[in-house]
Amino acid sequence: MKRFTAVLAAGTLTVGLVTAVAPQAQAGAPHVLTRAHTAGRVEVNAGAVQYSWPGVYFEGRFRGTGVGVVLNDTDNDYEVQVDGATVDTLVKPGHITHWVTGLPRGAHTVRLVKRTESPWMVSEFGGFVAAPGGAILGKPAARGRQIEFIGDSYTVGYGNMSTTRECTGDEVARTTNADLSFGAITARRLRADYQINAFSGLGMVRNYNGHTPGTDYRTYYDRALLSVDGDVWQKPRSWRPQLVVVGLGINDFSTAINPGEAWTPESLIAAYRTAYQGFLDKLRARYGRHTTIVVSATYLWNTTAFADAAQQVVADRNAQGDNRVRYWYYEDTGLDHLGCHWHPSAHDHELIADRLEAFIATLPLRW
Repeated sequence: MKRFTAVLAAGTLTVGLVTAVAPQAQAGAPHVLTRAHTAGRVEVNAGAVQYSWPGVYFEGRFRGTGVGVVLNDTDNDYEVQVDGATVDTLVKPGHITHWVTGLPRGAHTVRLVKRTESPWMVSEFGGFVAAPGGAILGKPAARGRQIEFIGDSYTVGYGNMSTTRECTGDEVARTTNADLSFGAITARRLRADYQINAFSGLGMVRNYNGHTPGTDYRTYYDRALLSVDGDVWQKPRSWRPQLVVVGLGINDFSTAINPGEAWTPESLIAAYRTAYQGFLDKLRARYGRHTTIVVSATYLWNTTAFADAAQQVVADRNAQGDNRVRYWYYEDTGLDHLGCHWHPSAHDHELIADRLEAFIATLPLRW
């Protein structure tokens, strides 16, 4: 049985080829993050915030019978949730204020979450606005627990809502829901704020099927706006995750090395291990020695190189005295891989979240 993982579906994701022009926010508008909470990587632009990574969410509070959501995004899909329930799914909404009305009078919560990934463009959120007679209230408090998820299409939730494994590029986009990925599910269960810094098709040193040589996940990790060369996210003091879960390697090892690629099986493993250690150094410098970092791996049908190399990365790190780096291998037992291109389905993401939650319970977390 042939499986396809972590692919860039034709017409869906283009890596390193598109330069985006950021949309312009209305000058003089109030800073939207004074009334909306987010833990995602965002950049403030006049009266709006801009972002690129999947799963970015904004949360607010309001009093009244309705609320508007100000968006400027012609490519992505969103969930609008009120009082914990999804009330609307927005498909490529454009430059709009989307209204939810007819609510009972009183205080409510509102949450906007970006379902999809589109690293070629910049998205923009202009804030929440109250319906006539209502008011936007003070923003929800940040959660004390914080988790950062780093990875590829598995972490994104690529095509996880699909009912078929065969998908066009547009079908991948419409059936991807990062809010139902294993990371988002796990974080909600643990009542944690989170980031999903994941990019389909990219590996630690080699991308899926060897595409776009000279780039890899590390090319983009430091950015808030993925399509803007040289962009660097300015980490706020408030973002200090106690846990970082890294899942990179499926794309490095799931496809055979093509003629003309600058790898041998041995040199690829060596480069992967060296790059991973450097990436862990970056995370340690950014988040400090108390953050627990989980290096994750999973079953690949054609090789054990991914799991073996990831496990060795952790063993080497522990031998250097860093015992807060842990190895987590999750089996694919019980997974149906019914998402697009043999990716985990929504059912599978629930199972992976179960396994991750159980593993997290064994960690010496300080939260």
